[in-house]
Amino acid sequence: MSEKEDLAKQKAAAAAKAKAEALARKRAKEEAAEKPEGEMDIAKQKAAAAAKAKAEALARKRAKEEAAEKPEGEMDIAKQKAAAAAKAKAAALARKQAKEEAAEKPEGEMDIAKQKAAAAAKAKAAALARKRAKEEAAEKPEGEMDIAKQKAAAAAKAKAAAAAKAKAAAAAKNRTAVKESEEVNTPSELSLNQPKLDQIVSAIESHVGQGALLEHYINRLSKDVPTLVANPDTYFSIAKYLRYDEQLNFSYLSELHGTDFETHMEIYVHLHSFKMNQSVALKVRLDRDSPVIPSLVPLWSGANWPECEAYDLLGINFYEHPDLKRILLGEDWKGYPLRKDYQPYDVEV
Repeated sequence: MSEKEDLAKQKAAAAAKAKAEALARKRAKEEAAEKPEGEMDIAKQKAAAAAKAKAEALARKRAKEEAAEKPEGEMDIAKQKAAAAAKAKAAALARKQAKEEAAEKPEGEMDIAKQKAAAAAKAKAAALARKRAKEEAAEKPEGEMDIAKQKAAAAAKAKAAAAAKAKAAAAAKNRTAVKESEEVNTPSELSLNQPKLDQIVSAIESHVGQGALLEHYINRLSKDVPTLVANPDTYFSIAKYLRYDEQLNFSYLSELHGTDFETHMEIYVHLHSFKMNQSVALKVRLDRDSPVIPSLVPLWSGANWPECEAYDLLGINFYEHPDLKRILLGEDWKGYPLRKDYQPYDVEV
């Protein structure tokens, strides 16, 4: 078939189609002229709805065809854009509705609504934070999670220990100041033991030296016992003089113990003289970081176990002790339990 015949057929088909459309429009007009006004409106509405449905179907078809032609990456971007646009549209609509409702609400209801909205936003943010934390935790290997937990626990423990240590130091400092002020505070009425204290102090200063004693006083809180505070360098010399002087003759050691005041260590020795029918307390203050003092076992054999106990529980070292050892705890025990800053080695147990 030639090109001229094809062209003639196409023209004939177009003419026939145009004639059919014209005839259809003419018939529609005739039918419309015969119909009442109400039916005309319904017919128009149906025609408009049919046209709208046809247009939407055509738009969907075109969208599908375009989507089929687009690569996958562009499709995802298009979907994201469409989703974002839909979300923005929904948010704008929600804000508009909220404004309209707010305009209709009284002031009291507005405050309640704001509070509820704030609470909902806060709860949503908290939930999002928890979700992110879970996602991050899920991404970490189990080993790293355990290490992170251990580090957090160790940091919390160290912080608590430091706070407790600072608190204990402050409390101990206050206790020491109060105790010493109470001990030194002497009422206007002299103690019956004051003449004996003067006698002992005079004898020590004459035979040991003027600087042998740091201080001396009547301890009102301990049955008015005369109390001597020795210089660490003259501690053993004073004890030896009290033990062997014929006039004093403090031959009985009834007590020896150590105390941690956190600012310093202290040894307290209680002696008794049957010849004088008098007791006396001998004290010495030691450096807390390196508490070292001569042993009194060569003077009083009864000092043996008390000095071992002070060594065992406080870490005070008595040199020239015949057998200084731990008597309550094992030799492999870590630390000294009567120290104020003692932390158990196996703290988790």
